[in-house]
Amino acid sequence: MKRLITPTSVERVMREDDFIVSMTDPKGRISYGNRTFIEFSGYSEAELLGSQHNIIRHPDMPRAVFKLLWDKIQNKEECFAYVKNMSKDGGFYWVFTNVTPNLDVSGNITGYFSVRRKPKLSGIQAVTGLYAAMLAAEKKAGSANAIAAATAVLVDLLKEKGLSYDELVLAI
Repeated sequence: MKRLITPTSVERVMREDDFIVSMTDPKGRISYGNRTFIEFSGYSEAELLGSQHNIIRHPDMPRAVFKLLWDKIQNKEECFAYVKNMSKDGGFYWVFTNVTPNLDVSGNITGYFSVRRKPKLSGIQAVTGLYAAMLAAEKKAGSANAIAAATAVLVDLLKEKGLSYDELVLAI
């Protein structure tokens, strides 16, 4: 489903006790979303169920961040990230997300479980500039090389700070 939503500058801020929970199948199609997910996304449960989780992807998010996330969870690792999501009405909301693969008794991935909570302001401030630089690198490189170019921006920052991705995300 291709969305024709124009992003706005209207921000919704998560409450301290909010938890957005969703589950997907192995292909990223939503199989469950709690009431808070429905509230912040602006979509009805019927609109969300069966849709790709990227239905809430904000255009300010670099593709390379999602490549990193998918690489980690498909490797059966959990992933933490700061993510700017877009609501159905074009508004946005920041989350600190944890995505974990669900495994069956044989260790096969059966889907993914994601819990998002209110992010730290310092984290949002830290990733805003990084994501803008990554997006600029994606646009400059063109579609075929976008993810590699943006990943290089992230890797350079991690080298400069002497941190792994997980250390960086959990420290900010």
